[in-house]
Amino acid sequence: MLTSQFTERPTDQHCGLRNALLSANSVLPAPSVRFPETVAGFMGTGVERLLDDLQKHGLSIVQLDAPLQGPVFRHLGSLLGEAIPELDPAVQPYVEDGVVLNLVADAGVTGDIHLQPFGTTPLSLHSEGSGRCIADQPRYIVLMCVEPGDDDSAQTVLIPMVSVAAGLSPDDLRLLGHTRYDSAHNVPTIARASSSRTVFSFRDFQGTPLQWACEAEDAEPEAVNQALRRLLAQMYDRRHAHGVTWTRGLLIVMDNTRFFHGRTAGPVRMVHQPRHLKRLRIR
Repeated sequence: MLTSQFTERPTDQHCGLRNALLSANSVLPAPSVRFPETVAGFMGTGVERLLDDLQKHGLSIVQLDAPLQGPVFRHLGSLLGEAIPELDPAVQPYVEDGVVLNLVADAGVTGDIHLQPFGTTPLSLHSEGSGRCIADQPRYIVLMCVEPGDDDSAQTVLIPMVSVAAGLSPDDLRLLGHTRYDSAHNVPTIARASSSRTVFSFRDFQGTPLQWACEAEDAEPEAVNQALRRLLAQMYDRRHAHGVTWTRGLLIVMDNTRFFHGRTAGPVRMVHQPRHLKRLRIR
């Protein structure tokens, strides 16, 4: 087994693409999958359409006339699977009922990786739980807007994995299919085949070195690192990207095996009313 590390260089193509894609001035087209529904009718026909969109597209976006109440939001999660408990000590002040994370953008500009979801800095593209075994990774991410906040510049960015895979060579996919994080032996490879499509378990760690292990017999460190650079360049290719601008009552369910997600930069200045989303992770 070959082990080494990947460290990005400022001259890497993906660095410029990332800066442009996730900047506060970046405005991305909205996904076409979207429908309106009332809270009163949602648990009937609304849920049926949500599940249908999720199966067909790996994504469902519903504009509700108001946010769902806590018990209804958690019940929606139970229809999708099992809610994953929020156990990270750093986020406990934001946790509700053990499984709902209140993503309130009140941390401002922060370099603390644990608080980045609560900040206004850009959030690099990733699949959720990429450093965990497959059984512990969420299948679905559920996000609901309680309060969009005073500034709408921060969009949630969605990148289809199918588009990323299509931009990589067969040899890149082969190498990535034999490469995993070297942090634990039970984590999946960065790329894997599932139901005739490619699924990625990967996070852009930006300037933090990534320790990796590769089991491909002919692997060389530079070849693996170049495959990782090409993967990152495809992830940040603007042609693949869609952006969600949050409005009160907007509900999104995304398949974590079909989309990378991240966030563009929000306001540097303090705002009177920060954005507030609720999140469920479902396995």
